[in-house]
Amino acid sequence: MKPGDTYQAIMSQRAEIMRTSVGIDYAAYNTGHLAFAYERLLSDTGYGVDTVRAIQSRTAVGNTPLLELTNMTALARVLSKPGLGARILVKDEAANPSGSFKDRRAALSVHAAQQRGYPGVVAATSGNYGAAVASQAAKAGLRCIVVQEAFDSRGLTQPEIAEKTRACEAYGAEVLRLSVGPELFYVFLRLLKDTGYFNASLYTPYAILGIETLGYELALQVKAQADRFPEVVIATHAGGGNLTGTARGLRKAGATETQVIAASVDLSGLHMASDRDFNRKSFTTGHTGFSMPFTTWPDRADVPKNAARALRYMDRFVTVTQGEVFYITQVLAELEGLERGPAGNTSLAAAFVLAQQMPAEHIIVVQETEYTGAGKHPLSQLNFATQMGIAVRRGDPRESKPGHSIVIPQHPSQLAVLEVDMDRLRRSYLRHALNALPAGLALTATDIAFLADDTRSTQEYVQEVIHELAGQA
Repeated sequence: MKPGDTYQAIMSQRAEIMRTSVGIDYAAYNTGHLAFAYERLLSDTGYGVDTVRAIQSRTAVGNTPLLELTNMTALARVLSKPGLGARILVKDEAANPSGSFKDRRAALSVHAAQQRGYPGVVAATSGNYGAAVASQAAKAGLRCIVVQEAFDSRGLTQPEIAEKTRACEAYGAEVLRLSVGPELFYVFLRLLKDTGYFNASLYTPYAILGIETLGYELALQVKAQADRFPEVVIATHAGGGNLTGTARGLRKAGATETQVIAASVDLSGLHMASDRDFNRKSFTTGHTGFSMPFTTWPDRADVPKNAARALRYMDRFVTVTQGEVFYITQVLAELEGLERGPAGNTSLAAAFVLAQQMPAEHIIVVQETEYTGAGKHPLSQLNFATQMGIAVRRGDPRESKPGHSIVIPQHPSQLAVLEVDMDRLRRSYLRHALNALPAGLALTATDIAFLADDTRSTQEYVQEVIHELAGQA
């Protein structure tokens, strides 16, 4: 290993590697000690929603169908009080080339890489995004490398991750499979430095602007079908880009009154960077191991300023259990003839419950589905769980304990959602903000205004909580 390639040396070059591989001078957007010009960061790309839609259409991305789940709606109404049971619709993103909404963000990232003259793209992901980037890179004639956190110290790999490795390789990508741990980011940075490839990060402006078209299309499709915008759109929430882009697209279409709800699988108690816990979860994305940290401090991302800022846009945040998602996956297949999942079905499980609490004339939209495959099928994941010593049984899903048991409902009436305390999330975010403030500096008025926007609160609220936290410290 060359002296300049040691862990310490590469980490010390992080800022320059990121600037070179993304082509954005993030420092130019700083407006305070913590604040930055968020909207200008996105608009300076030059990609409006119509331009992005045109770019995506060239590779058959977007314009996916909006499907009404009439049988699931009927089931929800059977379980509801009279007059309740909203119509459940779903945006079928499995119709995209690689089978998920991730094609939208990949299409714009690959287009940007091509326009800027990069010879290839690199993505660090164990999920659908790797396949999406590989698919779009193949269409554009660019090389592609996907870095996966794929297995634990015993070499055990979840079947869902193995399925995604296969998909990436099918599109011609080179896949580097690593064990869980801090080496992922080091390897990622070294690849960017050594290859000169574009960083197709999940957290750049391109990744968010690519998803705006999803919310934009969804709003217009509902308006065309029902002559109004949906009352609720629910998004599976992990790193925040899915919800952020969808919410921004809804607003650009005029659906400013539509409530945006985040949904995650409850994996509380499991640590995503733990070798022991890595294979004790049956979901690789859409769970609280990602959604909670990224909600409360989005700038933990690989780029200096994260364009995915979910707390700015969510009205509510709910969680469901693993067993409930597996159950609703089978319900969708048997009642609607759609085999999809698993990540998008996190939102569907929550939507099925929330629909029962809404008036029958209202509309709730699950904003994405994803393709399924042998490794992503519930039976594969559940069989692997039992191999890892996790108890799988039928019963009350509230009795589930992440990493120890998965309880699959016996009846659809057992599905429920757990509300996440939004005030607790905001306070956690502001605590992280205080910790990130350089020593000896005080928050400026610009910082306070930025933090209010980022927490979807008021400047008075931010000042009150900051004062309270400072007193505790």
